Amino acid sequence: MNYTLHQLQIFLKISELKSITKASEALHLTQPAVSIQLRNFQEQFPIPLTEVVGRQLYVTDFGIEIAVAAEKILNEVQSINYKTLAFKGQLSGRLKISVVSTGKYVMPYFLSDFIIQNEGVELLMDVTNKSRVIESLEQNSVDFALVSVLPEKLKVDKITLMENKLFFIASTKLKLDKSLSRKKLFEEVPLIYREPGSATRNAMESFIAKNKFAARKTMELTSNEAVKQAVLSGLGCSIMPLIGIRNELANEELQIIPVKGLPLKTTWNLIWLTSKKQSPAAQAYLDFLNIEKDRVIKVQFAWINNI
Repeated sequence: MNYTLHQLQIFLKISELKSITKASEALHLTQPAVSIQLRNFQEQFPIPLTEVVGRQLYVTDFGIEIAVAAEKILNEVQSINYKTLAFKGQLSGRLKISVVSTGKYVMPYFLSDFIIQNEGVELLMDVTNKSRVIESLEQNSVDFALVSVLPEKLKVDKITLMENKLFFIASTKLKLDKSLSRKKLFEEVPLIYREPGSATRNAMESFIAKNKFAARKTMELTSNEAVKQAVLSGLGCSIMPLIGIRNELANEELQIIPVKGLPLKTTWNLIWLTSKKQSPAAQAYLDFLNIEKDRVIKVQFAWINNI
């Protein structure tokens, strides 16, 4: 057999995503290039690795076994690279972080200097909803998780990063009657929600329930970015984290509607399992945060205090 590491990487990604199109996007390759490499890889085995039923690609039982072996091989190759860097005195390894969707506006700024200073550290950051973030932490598949609400059933340690503020926002195109009471505002204006399991959704629902509003829910979307675009288009209003709407406020595309009881305030925390034995890269990152987090907040997020 004469397969390459590149082919192993492509086949592993196809087996994970069950799609040539999605694999090509994830690997930043063209779809034809991925298809060719899959075909060349398949030609080295007498048993099918994949099959297509209808338009859906499935990995065969044999293909699953090969994918498991491919992952082990690629991990060993990565280990060789890390050991080489370590022998040269450079910090190396993987840093795996799961981030709630709004956290994508926060976490990169607390990572950039560390990654630049440590070229041997490979960053894997998954951006998803709160439920999946907690699940990945519980399964010990990540080193850290960024959340604004601490999990109740897990024993975790944490570093508090910064405050998270949520405001009632609307498009500047939407002309709201300024005489509307809070109750009328929530009951008459169309509201756009995040999906169940989202911390933003939970905060919004808690505020509405606490004030006994009969909110007019019009739609439910699966990311803060989607909610923001819907609000921009004039489809409705929402309660959103300030951190994700800076440019739209500066460009006067969105407006903050003053509402008594808002903003809601939570805190961004980087958390990890108390029982977890940290890798050298993960421990080095914790040391970095303890020293640098205040500087990062001052340089990158001072604008928040002006709103």
